[in-house]
Amino acid sequence: VQLQASGGGLVQAGGSLRLSCAASGSIFSMHPMGWYRQAPGKQRELVANIASGGTNYADSVKGRFTISRDYAKNMVFLQMNNLNAEDTAVYYCNAITRGGNSWGKGTLVTVSS
Repeated sequence: VQLQASGGGLVQAGGSLRLSCAASGSIFSMHPMGWYRQAPGKQRELVANIASGGTNYADSVKGRFTISRDYAKNMVFLQMNNLNAEDTAVYYCNAITRGGNSWGKGTLVTVSS
């Protein structure tokens, strides 16, 4: 599975961004797709993921971020609202299939305070 992410950029605190990720290859609704992020000097962490069984969010983004998925187009989206400086990171699209973990190239999100 190949993943192509887009939508990062620079935004002021309190603003919004929407990330998109398109998957190509053998991926089905039961396979989780989601987003991880890695801030400078920190480990990569799960932001949110989604599969046919539901969604999962990191506590730090609950109520501010919304993950959605277009199963027909094999795309996953992350709507990020009320961004703050702690959300600054490189965001990576992820999919877990029978072939294992697949990662897209990261997209940088920078939140200025």
